[in-house]
Amino acid sequence: MTDLARLVRAHNLLLAAAGVLAGGWIALGAVVVPKLLLFAALSGVGLGALGNTANDVQDVVADRENSPGRHPLATGRVRVETAHLVIWFGILVGLGAAALVSGRQLLVAFLALVAMLAYSPLLKRRGMPGNVAVAVIAGLPLCYGALAVGRAAAGVVPWVLAGWLHLARELVKDLEDEPGDRAAGRRTLPVRLGPAGAQRVATWTCLAFVPLALILPLIAGYRGGYFGGATVALALVAIAVQQVSRGRFEGARKLLKIAMVFGLGALMLGRVV
Repeated sequence: MTDLARLVRAHNLLLAAAGVLAGGWIALGAVVVPKLLLFAALSGVGLGALGNTANDVQDVVADRENSPGRHPLATGRVRVETAHLVIWFGILVGLGAAALVSGRQLLVAFLALVAMLAYSPLLKRRGMPGNVAVAVIAGLPLCYGALAVGRAAAGVVPWVLAGWLHLARELVKDLEDEPGDRAAGRRTLPVRLGPAGAQRVATWTCLAFVPLALILPLIAGYRGGYFGGATVALALVAIAVQQVSRGRFEGARKLLKIAMVFGLGALMLGRVV
């Protein structure tokens, strides 16, 4: 069970479900749990599980190089047949729960499914297009929750901010994974531009998040609580930039993930509290 939890990235699935719920709460301006929002959260968990598992199925060779012992498929602790079963179950839950919400929710879920299944075999090998695809999908839960409660427009600003921060994290992760990606023949930015060029892109992407995180919520009318909470997230992003400049990519990646949690809390403070 531990290996299965690792395969589907159980902690990330909890974050995805929290993102869907938070998106609904931000859109409604209140912490309420209508059944349609619960179905959307369940759909997000199913889609996340299949996406993470499908990525590991495609990445077995690279994972053995980049992170030996961390991925259960790469080490053989989980069979490929089991992974395929998880993917099919994720499709059933992801699309089935979305269909219980609305036709629009099902359409968005289907498009997300196509993007996730295309990521490793097609988009990831092309570098930046793969990074952007991951950012768009990873930031989607906030807008997905807003869509479930009938207020999709209220989820756009959270989606943009979450997606941008995920893009920065993906660029840092590519720096960390450069040896394995090179061995697998992937054209990621560190492979194409070299580590120094890719570091510059990752750094400027992180720095560009700062004005976005201040200007967009201001335009959208977020309350003062957002800006207080966002200060912590922005400070973490600044420290991550320092880590990238020193070549400490794993530390930077972890800092950016923590910044996402504080950013989510800030968005809630700006709309709900």
